Amino acid sequence: MEISSLSKLLLFLSAALLLSSLASAADPDPVDDLCIADLTKGKTINGYPCKPEWAVCSDDFFSSILSTGGDTDNPNGSNATSGDVTAFPGINTLGVSMNRVDFAPGGVNPPHVHPRASEIGLVVRGKLLLGIMSTKNVLYSKVLKAGENFVIPRGLMHFQYNVGEGKATQIVAFNSQSPGIVFAPETLFGSMPEIPTKVLTKAFRVDEEIVDLIKSEFGNCDACFS
Repeated sequence: MEISSLSKLLLFLSAALLLSSLASAADPDPVDDLCIADLTKGKTINGYPCKPEWAVCSDDFFSSILSTGGDTDNPNGSNATSGDVTAFPGINTLGVSMNRVDFAPGGVNPPHVHPRASEIGLVVRGKLLLGIMSTKNVLYSKVLKAGENFVIPRGLMHFQYNVGEGKATQIVAFNSQSPGIVFAPETLFGSMPEIPTKVLTKAFRVDEEIVDLIKSEFGNCDACFS
């Protein structure tokens, strides 16, 4: 059946709008000078509702959230201190945020992705092995020392591993007020409700006992309580 000229035009416009939306690299642009987040109200599509302008004060534009690191005494030996909109309401609708990640010796920030943002970072202490995996399963990696920085394209899986003798720290920035994070190990083996063991045995080509063992490390196991 022949497509009419009007239908062709509508298809073209729809495709153009779709490509335009996919090309957007960050959060939507703000439409006001400022919009300090009112975290007591529900989140909207473009961030949180604004505080009334009369309630805005100087402290809304400043934060000390990244001045101290988190406790690295955990199985990963790392801790991320988040400076997203929920911790720093002043960045609401601005399309930016920052994190601090601290590492104990041998600590690792496990493979993960940020689905809503690209990332740029600076190592401020220690030595970190940073790896980035492309969608073609190519690993790009380098050992970075204090003063060196890196960039990670949006949505690509990556990790950091402290290869130095002492503690390590990095500061990272995102082009989103809420970049999101999906950790591969926790998502695959600790999701609630859980991913069926049979799916994971097929995916990883291992026995069910191995999958259940890994699940038990993340508090989720088909056979652990049977």
